[in-house]
Amino acid sequence: MTRVQLTELSAFVAVAEHRSFTKAAAQVGIALPTMSQTIRSLEEQLGVRLFNRTTRSVALTEAGERLLAEIQPILDGVDHALESVNAFRDKPMGTLRLAASRPFATMLLAPLIAPFLAEYPAIRVEIAIDDTNSDIVSGRFDAGIRVGHRVERDMTILRISDGFRILAVAAPAYLRTHAAPVHPRDLHSHNCVRFRSPWDQVIVPWLFTRDGEQIETAVEGSLTVNDIDLMQRAVLDGVGVGYLPEQMAAPYLAQGQLVEVLEGWSRSIDGVFLYHPSRRQTPMPLTLFLRFIETWRKRHRQARPASADAA
Repeated sequence: MTRVQLTELSAFVAVAEHRSFTKAAAQVGIALPTMSQTIRSLEEQLGVRLFNRTTRSVALTEAGERLLAEIQPILDGVDHALESVNAFRDKPMGTLRLAASRPFATMLLAPLIAPFLAEYPAIRVEIAIDDTNSDIVSGRFDAGIRVGHRVERDMTILRISDGFRILAVAAPAYLRTHAAPVHPRDLHSHNCVRFRSPWDQVIVPWLFTRDGEQIETAVEGSLTVNDIDLMQRAVLDGVGVGYLPEQMAAPYLAQGQLVEVLEGWSRSIDGVFLYHPSRRQTPMPLTLFLRFIETWRKRHRQARPASADAA
């Protein structure tokens, strides 16, 4: 039998994980025709069909399932062996692939990138905006960033943000023609900008708590979006009442472009976390990024005024 190349096996695993030649080619960084030819060549060398292909789907055959089960741990071992050499370099290198939802990528992740790359110039960072809560393992990401309650239990987590509130806000222009709501039930008479979650396609209800009382409100409105930045823009334009993380609303509240309504009512979120698989050896770029975050948070806390802590 002709010796199978490592690149062919890596291509096979990519297609098997994505169940798509197009996505696998994009991950590996080769043209789609090249990916198809690589898999065809591998099947010819092995003398078996590894995938059942249709115009709509790609599925492993029984032989493909067997090969994937045998070869994936071996390839992971090769990756770990090569990664272990990183510890002996003067300047650690490699690629750090992160998946983050849009608001947290903008608010929390973006400010870290420039100083991290300045400290580790040989490391490359790839960030994918992912609002669908997709599996970071099958997507070949080193880590993801989500709010705590959406992180799978078998992941290792690192807090990158303290808890925060989600507030009901509106633009002054909207409030000039609509009486400000004072209780969550008042929202039923308002035009609310609704959010359809990209991960499960459900319209997100607005949850509020105050003094131990909790109310969940299914709001109505003329505009529904699946992007939090678009919701913010629409609320600023006076379309209606919005439901925004405090960090996003804060600059506009300070400038008077937004007004918090339902004073005292809000939803509390435990925090935002970076998470990564706990069953795999941590790659050097991710290890360094985890250390960098811990140092950054420590400096941020030390620099924060005492009044902010009291608040």
